[in-house]
Amino acid sequence: MNDSFSFGDLPKAQRLAEQALSTLHRFLHVEAVSGAVLLAAAAAALIWANSPFAHGYHAFWNLPLTLGVGEYVFSRSLHFWVNDALMTVFFLVVGMEIRREVHEGALRTLDQAILPLVAATGGVIVPALIYLSLNSDPARGQGWAVPTATDIAFAVGVLALLGRKVPVNVRVFLLALAIIDDIIAVLIIALFYTASLQLGGFVIASIGVFAALGFQRIGIGSAPIYVLPGSLVWIGFMVAGIHPTLAGVVLGLLTPARPIPMREPPLEVVSRVLKQLQSGDAVKARDSHLLEQPLRDLRVAHRELLPPVSRVQMVMHPWVAYGVMPIFALANAGVSLTGADLPTGGHLVMMGAALALVAGKPLGAVGATWVAVRLGWCRLAPGVSWGGVCLVGLLAGIGFTMSIFISMLAFSDQGLLRAAKLGVLFGSLVAATLGLGWGAIYVRRQ
Repeated sequence: MNDSFSFGDLPKAQRLAEQALSTLHRFLHVEAVSGAVLLAAAAAALIWANSPFAHGYHAFWNLPLTLGVGEYVFSRSLHFWVNDALMTVFFLVVGMEIRREVHEGALRTLDQAILPLVAATGGVIVPALIYLSLNSDPARGQGWAVPTATDIAFAVGVLALLGRKVPVNVRVFLLALAIIDDIIAVLIIALFYTASLQLGGFVIASIGVFAALGFQRIGIGSAPIYVLPGSLVWIGFMVAGIHPTLAGVVLGLLTPARPIPMREPPLEVVSRVLKQLQSGDAVKARDSHLLEQPLRDLRVAHRELLPPVSRVQMVMHPWVAYGVMPIFALANAGVSLTGADLPTGGHLVMMGAALALVAGKPLGAVGATWVAVRLGWCRLAPGVSWGGVCLVGLLAGIGFTMSIFISMLAFSDQGLLRAAKLGVLFGSLVAATLGLGWGAIYVRRQ
């Protein structure tokens, strides 16, 4: 009996399912789609929080979720689990992006990194100064870092809407600037938004870090094994007084950028196992005992074809883009749009955050780039004109996820926090609109 089938021999339902899954896979990797999903989640939160069911919105995210074994119980609100636990996965991917770019991307050498580094620095300093110029009061001034961050997914998603006529180096410039922005944001969180430090937490986190490095040293390449040391780093950071999501950045930076060494190159393993399976009788006999070892070798070789940092990031990206970030937006973008709810000085916080994103980001990024090129420190990459630099500067004003995250660390006063969120949402929306408008003109000129 012949068990081999061509695609045409498959049942129609199976063919349709395969086509649908293939289309869905391509759809999920379109960057503009992930940006649209994030925007839809934020819009849903705003509508819910400003509807007659607004009480239900806040009540839902304050529901307690408890984990415990025996007498050891850990109970926190859904809001905590989203912002302090789920966002660790987001920061893990951020750490991996930084690791990849430093190892093999736009940040690999100083010559390549100097231009986005200068632009990102200007894009942090100028928005912070604009915000502080409107909010010199110490309580409101705590939010100076809110407009300094760039939302990578949202900014790159908006750029993707402009199509393929945008030069590749413009996209690389935006991506590098946003990644450096994230590095600066992580440092700001660690240095300026960290409570009093507890030594015991560092001990726990160190155990987790050394365990992860030890697993790497002995050649363990299975990602789920690293959940245990990762959990120790997260717990250690929380006990130490450092925001636990930064554990994701540490673990991302520790992820190897080279495949784990094997006795035999992965491609040779694949070739050898395929020949073994073709020439043997194990496949025909469906003998699981004879197939077990070859299939294990094949799985390991398949896994090690890519370095861990690329493999894990590729797997995690759809979950972060279509799960973690939309849930974060849904949990945190629901603020009242009525200005009557804002406390004294709240309007200045909102105005400072919005103006710093819309005007401060492009002024800082483009201005710093112009000065650096003018002084001869660096030069624009091939295909990147000043119109492209302006486009990158405008899109860098899309703060959204990271800006909202920092605002929650900056303000304990709920009124000021609401004002900061409104400023971020409004400023990011205006920055995206201006970026799309200028981008359309830029693409036509191309």
